[in-house]
Amino acid sequence: MMKRILLAFCFFACCLLAVSFSAKAQYVLKEADQQFELFNYSKAIDLYEQAFKKKESLHAAERLASAYAFSNNYQQAESWFAIAVKMPGSKPENILGYAKALQSNSKYREAKAQYKAYINAGKDISERQANVWLASCDSALKWMKNPKQIELINQKTLNSTQSDWGAINYNGAVVFTSDRLDKGFQSKEKSALFRFDGARKPDKNIYGGTGNGYFKLYIKSSPADSLKLFPIKTGTRYHVGAATFTKDGNTMYFTMTRIPQDLEKVKNKPATVNVEIYSSTKDARGNWGEPVSFAYNAVNEYSVGDPFISTDGTSLYFSSNKPGGKGGTDIYVCRKTDAGDWGKPFNLEEINTEGNERNPVFDANNNLFFASDGYVGMGGLDVFQALRYGARIGQIKNLGYPFNSPQDDFAFSLNEKGGVAYLSSNRSNGMGSDDIYTLDQKLILAFKLVGKVYDQKTNQPIAGALVTLAKVNGESLKVETDDNGAYQFGLAGESEYNVSAKMTNYRADVENLATINLTSSQVIAQDLHLQPIELNKGIRLENIYYDFEKWNIRADAAAELDKVVKVMNDNPTLWIEMGSHTDSRGDDAFNLRLSQKRAESAMQYIILRGIKKNRIEAKGYGETKLLNHCANGVNCSDTAHQLNRRTEFKIVKQ
Repeated sequence: MMKRILLAFCFFACCLLAVSFSAKAQYVLKEADQQFELFNYSKAIDLYEQAFKKKESLHAAERLASAYAFSNNYQQAESWFAIAVKMPGSKPENILGYAKALQSNSKYREAKAQYKAYINAGKDISERQANVWLASCDSALKWMKNPKQIELINQKTLNSTQSDWGAINYNGAVVFTSDRLDKGFQSKEKSALFRFDGARKPDKNIYGGTGNGYFKLYIKSSPADSLKLFPIKTGTRYHVGAATFTKDGNTMYFTMTRIPQDLEKVKNKPATVNVEIYSSTKDARGNWGEPVSFAYNAVNEYSVGDPFISTDGTSLYFSSNKPGGKGGTDIYVCRKTDAGDWGKPFNLEEINTEGNERNPVFDANNNLFFASDGYVGMGGLDVFQALRYGARIGQIKNLGYPFNSPQDDFAFSLNEKGGVAYLSSNRSNGMGSDDIYTLDQKLILAFKLVGKVYDQKTNQPIAGALVTLAKVNGESLKVETDDNGAYQFGLAGESEYNVSAKMTNYRADVENLATINLTSSQVIAQDLHLQPIELNKGIRLENIYYDFEKWNIRADAAAELDKVVKVMNDNPTLWIEMGSHTDSRGDDAFNLRLSQKRAESAMQYIILRGIKKNRIEAKGYGETKLLNHCANGVNCSDTAHQLNRRTEFKIVKQ
């Protein structure tokens, strides 16, 4: 399961390193392993990529795949799992990781093939789990071809470039969770940190697992009001998150991480702080009181989170990975006793699976909504509705596409009519890693977009290509091409769109279209063409010229390098080598140095336009790879020599 289950359920459990490691580590790979074990994935990824460039290894590829998956970067996870499964000694678990990454990227045909490969590898997989994986791929393809007529609207006044989720209406305001790093929202609270010999404190403001801040509760009273920290003193600098309120608004339940004094630790291993539930009640002056620990917190044993208090205040629902459950995280309920205490947790066995169930919410008719990855769904966490018949929970229904996506859809809340008020999702085209959405069920589709996806080299249609329709400043829909390479979408009026096609082993194609000023219903045609990726084959860039014995990038060369930047932005998993070549005239050693400087200048130009340094390497070849016979001492025309003076890029990793 992706990061959402490993970390987000536990609010990204705080980890402390039992022994500090030396900043002067001799090997990049060793330091990368240490960062990975601490959940510092952003640092680990950079180090593993450096290590892989120096020496390709299965360990680095596996760790990169996992780190990207835990970071919700599914495109990169897919790329690295694809590399890992082909390397000698690769384990079957890499096939499973590859299948899940493909599923998260909406590549359901390919995902199904990998799930079958994993099942056939002889792993101990239950028949139910195998059926869920395969049926999910089939169902998702059907749902994408017949999407519900709704549009998810990104709440940009609430969202940031970090993680924002768990929005709920409270007394006319919106309360939600975020790990944004705005300095104006840094906590002023002081808390005693647990220390032991050789330990390193967790950073007070930055959570290493994401590189963002710790989760805090925020409140926005109205669209015109500024965002503020929710006015509760928790006594912790660490994660504080998603809340639920009693009907009168005077008591709240929320999740939080504190570092306990009796934290269990193992020598040379990180110590995990599990998530706990706390409650707080307003006093007579309207101030929130000191947080009170939930009776069934067990910080050294398991986590409890996702609290939901029933309308009558007598039932507290939550998620937990406590021992004795049916799966990774199960939904539980505690009932209030006559004495006003919480009774023992009761497992909702008719809902829970061997997967993960989270975010229990009940509507006015006592129907249950929850998130799960244990049922047939799009991928990751999907939102389900469990209809109640008297005291019995009956049919469990997936809310479909595009309400659900191939990524995690979770942490939602209901309005007074029982409809979904807010939904949290880390689906593509959002503002941050997790975003808050509302639903518009009045979407009117006035136009139709049709087209085919072709192989640019053979001009043959491509079946199973993933086509994405992204509304400018809006959300996106996805569909796979049929056996004839065809696709279609409905379009709204007065809108602008980007339509793109992707396929494994091909470079993406992106086109723009619009329905602005179209007055009558019509069909818009747009074909897309994908160029096959050929590894380690030089692709010549035309019109890359340098002044004599110079290496600075001229304006005419910049225009060509911008095309490389676009290719890398459209295909974020590609790594390239930027190579520069000279003709044979002049000193051989000088030509080699000059070509290296020119290649480095081209590389630096691309890096300065936002391309990650690890994705590009500069190589000067001098006159060592001539394209014709014009070697030293051979009399050739300027035109013949010009053929050898070239700049190329070649794809070294897809």
